[in-house]
Amino acid sequence: MKKIIALTLAAVLAQPVLAQDFKVNSEMLDPQQGLVTDLGKVEFTQIPDVQNKSAGDAKKQLSDFVKNIKSASGQFAQQGGTNQAKSQSGSFEFKRPGKFIWHVKKPYEQQVISDGKTVYQYDPDLNQVSKRPVNQAVGASPASILFGSSTLDDSFKVEVLPEKNNMVWLRATPKVADQGMAYVDIAFANNLPAQLNIKDSFGNITQIKLRNLKSNHALPDLHFKFKAPAGVDAVDM
Repeated sequence: MKKIIALTLAAVLAQPVLAQDFKVNSEMLDPQQGLVTDLGKVEFTQIPDVQNKSAGDAKKQLSDFVKNIKSASGQFAQQGGTNQAKSQSGSFEFKRPGKFIWHVKKPYEQQVISDGKTVYQYDPDLNQVSKRPVNQAVGASPASILFGSSTLDDSFKVEVLPEKNNMVWLRATPKVADQGMAYVDIAFANNLPAQLNIKDSFGNITQIKLRNLKSNHALPDLHFKFKAPAGVDAVDM
């Protein structure tokens, strides 16, 4: 299950964007908004909340995010799923079109990397890397909503939810039944994604918080090239 969640969240795929600069609201740099906290050094329950100060419901803020963010990096922390007690934390980076890194650092290391054509899932503990074409690795997943090449309505039924915890929310339910996910609730604050709550097909909820997001900075293509360490077993999926 941990690998399914990691791959699900790593699907940072292509999305045409406007050639314009996007400036994050100055309020997002406020230390009180929780955007300067190293998520690898705090308990999941101690991660500072964010507060939305932008107009527009969650669907509108998602549209603005997809349209304007061409590259980004940040941190994530997640808890729940089949193991409610343990949490994970790490970093993510993406560059449109189709390049991303989702790097779990704690409590174990795992990386999911896409160079735009192939998705690699590297597990150092197993000394193994699996790979598959991008178009086979990503379907109707939460990350494809945030970073993907298709529009939200292509793969999901979208419902705007009431504001909660000072953020605006939407629920995305796959139009085609997905074995791993029943639905995902996504919270936005100031046109940036802040939290995902994923309900899997077994009824488990995984919470993912995204913080410290830095947008539209230079990320070279070579940064997303994966080269397996010597001796690692490679598996084609």
